[in-house]
Amino acid sequence: MITNISLITIHCLDQDQAKNFYVDVLGFEPRTDITMGEGFRWVTVGHPSQPELEITLMTPGPPLDDEAAAFVRRQLEKGQSGGLGLHVDDCRKTFEELSAKGVEFLQEPAERPYGVEAVMRDNSGNWLVLVERREFSPADFA
Repeated sequence: MITNISLITIHCLDQDQAKNFYVDVLGFEPRTDITMGEGFRWVTVGHPSQPELEITLMTPGPPLDDEAAAFVRRQLEKGQSGGLGLHVDDCRKTFEELSAKGVEFLQEPAERPYGVEAVMRDNSGNWLVLVERREFSPADFA
């Protein structure tokens, strides 16, 4: 029986820079940083309130073939990769705090039927969505 999601992968261009961004800027904690056979580096971070969930910060490479890895790198370099949705208590306040740290935002906080949302990029080009959720129903989208 599946009990939860425990691991997700975010591709990055530089594992050290990505780890620093998630830890130093976003407040995540480092979890794993080991090198396994033939120089493969396994780097994970996680949010302190979710010990069961780790984010792997992986450079494009095996198990992707060369063509797929090159495609992922191009998408990251163009800032066109999806990433994570992050729950926040106060989207506008978090936007101000992260903007002061130099985070690039694609969309400032905006009202949506499901809450307040802002869209930012991590330092590898992944889109991260900040959401201050509120109760909603399908009728709120009409």
